[in-house]
Amino acid sequence: MALTRCLTAAVALSLHAFAACRSAAPPAKPQPPPAPAVAPSPSAARPLSHAIRWSRDSAEHRALLLQVYRAATAHVEREAAARPAGGWAVVVDADETVLDNSRYQVERERAGLPFDAESWRAWTARREAVPLPGAKVFLARVRELGGRVAVVTNRTASECPDTEAVFVAYELAYDVMLCKPDAGPSDKNSRFESVARGTTPDGLPPLEVVAYVGDNIQDFPGLSQSLRKEGDAAFAAFGARYFVLPNPMYGSWERD
Repeated sequence: MALTRCLTAAVALSLHAFAACRSAAPPAKPQPPPAPAVAPSPSAARPLSHAIRWSRDSAEHRALLLQVYRAATAHVEREAAARPAGGWAVVVDADETVLDNSRYQVERERAGLPFDAESWRAWTARREAVPLPGAKVFLARVRELGGRVAVVTNRTASECPDTEAVFVAYELAYDVMLCKPDAGPSDKNSRFESVARGTTPDGLPPLEVVAYVGDNIQDFPGLSQSLRKEGDAAFAAFGARYFVLPNPMYGSWERD
């Protein structure tokens, strides 16, 4: 009996000592909260659209540009043979016809932002657009054959000096650049007519326009997206006097 009481007392003493040791141990160090997940940057989060990738990277896009400009050159050579030098002209659009602005499209898409006039004005002021394949050779050939080059663009009048600077820097031949009035309409028809009538601000004489080159249906006299509702005969001038370049990135087709 005495032995049992001794063992019981010893066990109790051991448990008390163990509890005392546990209570004396330092508290566990608190763990820091998990770091928040880092949001991917806009450039990583937004892959480029197929339209921009195709325009910038595909062999097909380059092939089409060169194909259209070669066809336009062959047409102009035939027309020039029957006309006096200095009495005829071609009319070309600027953006996505002569100048490549796909870098602007990339920057806006990467940032998740749409087109707006302020960012576009900043882009034109940077003068970073570059010539599209085939454009420089075509414009030089028009001049060599005795033709004039009229650039009819919907860049605004305030953006015109920067646009002209790009043309000069890349030696892109032109005789007159007709920009959209800052507060005026984007319709190009009155500017087309000024080339034919000889009423451009630069004082060019009346000119017979033998070819129009553009990337938008509105780059051609009197035409709009409503043309798609008509039959194939309505497109007869394309490949003959009108030459259209591919631009899947933007255009009047988005609105009409």
